[in-house]
Amino acid sequence: MTSDPSGAAGAGAGPLEQAGLGAADAVAPRVDVLGADVLGAGVIGVGVDLVHVPSFAEQLELAGSRFAGVFTPGERRDAADRAAGHGGGPGRHLAVRWAAKEALVTAWSASLFGEPPVMGDEALRQVEVVCDAWGRPRLRLLGAVARHLPDVRSHLSLTHDTDHALAYVLLTH
Repeated sequence: MTSDPSGAAGAGAGPLEQAGLGAADAVAPRVDVLGADVLGAGVIGVGVDLVHVPSFAEQLELAGSRFAGVFTPGERRDAADRAAGHGGGPGRHLAVRWAAKEALVTAWSASLFGEPPVMGDEALRQVEVVCDAWGRPRLRLLGAVARHLPDVRSHLSLTHDTDHALAYVLLTH
C-alpha cells in the first residue's frame, strides 16, 4: 500500500488514491488463494448452488413442500415485490434465495472439513437473504446458525436468468 506524505490524497485524487491504494494495489491486489487470504480476510469456506427455477417453482406449489417454512416473511415479501416489479411470479426470486441458503450451508460445511456437521436442515430456516436500499444482497444469520458462526462474515453473490438461479457464498474471518 502506498501513502501520501503530503496529506493531499483527497484533493483531485482518483478513487484509488483516496482509498489509500497505489497503482500496484489496483493491478495486483493482495490475494493469496493457496493460503486462503483475500485482502487480509481468512477464507474459511466457499459454497455455490445452482437451482433449476421451473422445477423449484413447481415444488413451491405442492402442499407440504419442504420449502413451506424455509423462507422468512421478509424474504417472501421481497420476492413478491420483485415479481410485481419485473413480472412473473415470485418463484425465481425465492429460487435464488434457496440457492443462497444452500450455498451458505455448503461453505459452512467446507469450513468443518474432517468434522461432523453441527446442524441439520433446520439451519436453512435460520438464514435470511436481505437486501439494502439498492438491492444488494446480504445473508442475515439467525438463531443457532448465528451462535455457531459469531465471528464469521458471509459474502454473497446472486444471479438468475429464465431457467436457473445461482448463489455464491464466501465465508471469512
